[in-house]
Amino acid sequence: MEACGELSPPPRTLLGPGPSNVHPRVLRALSTPLVGHLDPEFIRLMEETKALLRFVFQTSNPLTLPISGTGSAGMETCFVNMVEPGDEVVIGVNGVFGTRMVDVVQRCGGTPVIMEAPWGAVFSPDDIRAALKRCTRPKLVAIVNAETSTGAWQPLVDVAPLVHEAGALFLVDAVTSLGGCPLKIDAWQIDVCYSGTQKCLSCPPGLSPVTFSPAAQEVIRNRKHKVQSWYLDLSLLEQYWGEERVYHHTAPISMNYALREALRLVSEEGLAARFRRHEDNHLALAAGLNALGMRLVAQEGARLWMLNSVAIPDGIDDATVRKHLLAEYNIEIGAGLGVFAGKVWRIGLMGESSTRSNVLLVLSALEAVLQQNGHACAAGAGVSAAQEVYATRESRARLNQHEAR
Repeated sequence: MEACGELSPPPRTLLGPGPSNVHPRVLRALSTPLVGHLDPEFIRLMEETKALLRFVFQTSNPLTLPISGTGSAGMETCFVNMVEPGDEVVIGVNGVFGTRMVDVVQRCGGTPVIMEAPWGAVFSPDDIRAALKRCTRPKLVAIVNAETSTGAWQPLVDVAPLVHEAGALFLVDAVTSLGGCPLKIDAWQIDVCYSGTQKCLSCPPGLSPVTFSPAAQEVIRNRKHKVQSWYLDLSLLEQYWGEERVYHHTAPISMNYALREALRLVSEEGLAARFRRHEDNHLALAAGLNALGMRLVAQEGARLWMLNSVAIPDGIDDATVRKHLLAEYNIEIGAGLGVFAGKVWRIGLMGESSTRSNVLLVLSALEAVLQQNGHACAAGAGVSAAQEVYATRESRARLNQHEAR
């Protein structure tokens, strides 16, 4: 076997659908010496991590913890614990990840009741009411809050009352939204929610934060069948993450170090400031893209701040532009998935990657590459439009601060 050289990945600017760039403090945490997964120091860290997750989720749910696995493991955790054979589950399908929910529910033996919307669109309360009327006895209503494949941002505020009135529980995919836009588990009466570490939390992929309401915990305790996954069985996991500390599996120590540090960074910045930063950068990017002759494809008024799906201009080859951005500028943006494959680029502004400098960098690089490939756009138009948005937002913020005094 030929000897491998020293690992030396290039310093990319990660502006795709994830992972996002990671703060140096998180990288340092990853290099911290290991302790055992039942060591008193690690147990203390577990408690701190759970408290920080409750803060970011905006919940007091005792059953809030990071699953050892990526966001897809969090999705499976939520469904395999909540769904038993024959259970009806209303699932919103308006992109890749709603489709994946359907597959997981079917594997649990559940009965998906599919509520569809066009890719890039979101569901209205009337859509949810209509889907519930097609059920006999719904167990769950599952919706993607931030559809990473389309850039659509599903409103959640008015959903839970409809769900609970029908006798069901409310499950939310917040893989791309947690830490990047408002998500209020308790105030919005969300019963089950999962996320991932590599998006707006800006931690490497490998853990999936989940939270379960007391009502959801009661459902788990009263199951008639064993959870189909031993590894993801919360009746076992909560004994490890709870006061009992019963051995279940060897937790990924270094990843938990990294998550704790990433959550500390979120706490230090503050949720309101973090959300405002993501919004500012999204609006600036959207203005810049528009000035370059491109448009966002998600439904107007329901566009994510963290993930921007932009229609590829006519005559421009998807892969050619992405390759040029990577090779010439060290910038990664994402390709389209599913029905959007070859039709959109997905530009992520998540966590550490959501900065003014990155917005101006990608707009400048896109302009140059598009011009090289025959797309006509005015020199500097994208950066200029973005700068105008920043100036307007900053002026408004100063005015609000003055009035608040």
